[in-house]
Amino acid sequence: MDTRARRSDTVRAFGTLSLMAGFAVSLLNMPSGGAGLRPQILAAFLILTGIGLRIEAAIVERNS
Repeated sequence: MDTRARRSDTVRAFGTLSLMAGFAVSLLNMPSGGAGLRPQILAAFLILTGIGLRIEAAIVERNS
């Protein structure tokens, strides 16, 4: 396995972890009505970061 493929796998794993963390924050915060906006901003940031990392991994893997 070359370094580019290994990097792509690592980035994809971190992207998946970020997506799961963002969805977990969102789901855990859902029942509490007055929790505020900050946890939802954190969840959105984590989800967008995860999507971006997974897209980057797909592009790097495609070009190799």
